[in-house]
Amino acid sequence: MMAGMVLHDYWRSSAAYRLRIALNLLGLEYDRHMVDLLSGDHRGAENLARNPQGLVPTLEIDGLTLTQSLAILEYLDETRQAGFLPADPPGRARVRALAYAVAMEIHPVCNLRVAKHAAGLGGTMEGWMQHFIPLGLEGLERMLAQGPAGPFCHGAGVTMADICLMPQLYNAGRWGVDLAPFPRITAIAAHLATLPAFAAAHPDRVKPTP
Repeated sequence: MMAGMVLHDYWRSSAAYRLRIALNLLGLEYDRHMVDLLSGDHRGAENLARNPQGLVPTLEIDGLTLTQSLAILEYLDETRQAGFLPADPPGRARVRALAYAVAMEIHPVCNLRVAKHAAGLGGTMEGWMQHFIPLGLEGLERMLAQGPAGPFCHGAGVTMADICLMPQLYNAGRWGVDLAPFPRITAIAAHLATLPAFAAAHPDRVKPTP
């Protein structure tokens, strides 16, 4: 096992799920250290010392302590020649736009702490999620339609966009979001689900045993 590589994650965290996919794709072995969001571990002194935002994931790698999943994905791309971003500038711009549409538009609004706060002001968490997740996926479906059809979000292989997509769809499933209106998204997801690196990173495969 690569010494010092530790992923601090929570099994249902979308952002941590992204990194499990990425590390699996690269064939990197790592220790997992669970930060239990439900019990408040993320707000404890130990987690705040490595992640000042009090979030997950955090990756210890190459003598560094890295936070923010997209920044870590780009670090892995740059240091491990991962191919998560295309070589050409237009391709990189498109992949970043697709990834950001999920990670910066859908995910923050549907983060559990945001949804819980919104529910406390009236309404339900289910209603919140079932409004904002489809709204974001509608835009993503149109963005995907602007490029050539294929089994991935962009090009002939996995990119950062695919790595961001699958965790968001897992979250959509948790909240009963109907994905039928998004055929391009669901077709890509069906293909990604067959890839071992994605399958092994699925929350059902890594959740703590009772």
